[in-house]
Amino acid sequence: MSDLRNFISQIKKTKDLKIIKTKVSTKFEIAGITAKVDGSYAVLFENIKESNFSLVSNLVGTRKRFALAVGGSETNIHEKVISAIKNAKKPKIISSGKFLENKSKNLFSMPIVTHFEKESGPFITSSIAYVKNPETGKQNSSFHRLMPIDNTHFSIRMVEDRHLHRCFVDAKKHHEDLKIAITVGVHPAISIAGAYQAEWGKDEIDIANSLLGEKLTLTKLPFTGLNVPSGSEIVMEGKILQDKTYPEWMVEMLQTYDHKRTQPIFELENLYYRNNPIFHDVLSGYSEHRLLMGMPIESKLNGELKKSFPHHILQVSMTNGGCNWLHAVVQIKKRSESDPKKIITKTFESHRSLKQVTIVDEDIDPNNAESVEYAMATRFQADKDLIILKNVRGSSLDPSSDQKKLQTAKMGIDATRSLSKRPEGFELAKIPKIDKIKLEKYLK
Repeated sequence: MSDLRNFISQIKKTKDLKIIKTKVSTKFEIAGITAKVDGSYAVLFENIKESNFSLVSNLVGTRKRFALAVGGSETNIHEKVISAIKNAKKPKIISSGKFLENKSKNLFSMPIVTHFEKESGPFITSSIAYVKNPETGKQNSSFHRLMPIDNTHFSIRMVEDRHLHRCFVDAKKHHEDLKIAITVGVHPAISIAGAYQAEWGKDEIDIANSLLGEKLTLTKLPFTGLNVPSGSEIVMEGKILQDKTYPEWMVEMLQTYDHKRTQPIFELENLYYRNNPIFHDVLSGYSEHRLLMGMPIESKLNGELKKSFPHHILQVSMTNGGCNWLHAVVQIKKRSESDPKKIITKTFESHRSLKQVTIVDEDIDPNNAESVEYAMATRFQADKDLIILKNVRGSSLDPSSDQKKLQTAKMGIDATRSLSKRPEGFELAKIPKIDKIKLEKYLK
């Protein structure tokens, strides 16, 4: 119930999976096919030129499959995720992880994909790192992309001040390498939880266990002593070296090239994998990447805003046009003219990477860009309904911002009806019984 193969079986039954038996290459071809089918179905590649492993991509590339991964429907995704965060429970630990079936020392046995022409190399993009918190002794799990350097070394991308980086800095202060474990090929509920930025000291794997109905089990690794999901397809353990770095640059979720960075190096101790292993590749900047990163934040925003404004908030959407990261639309029941500005302020506080927040009324669909633009066209006046924030903390991904200082400008838009004007002037006209009209009856 809690591994990747179970989820693949589920989406196979719903006809959301395409199986490709034609031989394909990890160099651009897998990425190209994944991009072509983006937003429609998952793809399982069974015949890879450079590896004996299979590979799956676009696993949760639609809200439908994302909902299936968290055990819900498209209408209750956020309730499922918020409930799992509130009711997170530790998984059981068992001795026999399925990934212990095979052991290797060669990173290149995996089908590591080269995605884009100007990236610094191939990348593992679905990798989740597990580390022990030096203050609490508890584990943490989070996404970190890896670029192979040789058979036993990767560069590992870390965002400053996030959990893994803080643990690395602590180890470095004590003149120690940092022991970590890495999984590739897990149930997407584990990936979704890993993409969530839990508070310092909290373990996202507990959230994954809750999403999976408390059926997740972990297995302890011999070198690091860390616990990883027992059903993982591929597990690596080793250490991040305290005093070595390597240059790399990659495509981020905005589908743009990030600037060149010097990143720490992970040194492999053991590589384990299941019989007939399935590698998971996430195509950067496309639907699966954006939903994996953006949907947990969308759930967080829905939870926090509804808690702060229980009588106002209907739903929050991280828009596709904003890469599910930089723009949000908040649908509200407006009660006073000051409501939108208060909600804009709180929304920016809840997710600091946001660059634009638009507030709309209950008759505007926040997931429909045309509907939101209509609200701006008919309900927004720039001289009084626009909030501009200058030189504030923003996303390091935005190429238009000051990426070194992490400073940007932000815009809040009140695209709600004015309560001082006649309501009929904003009412969307409706045609009675239009839903019952079937055109095929008339167009013969």
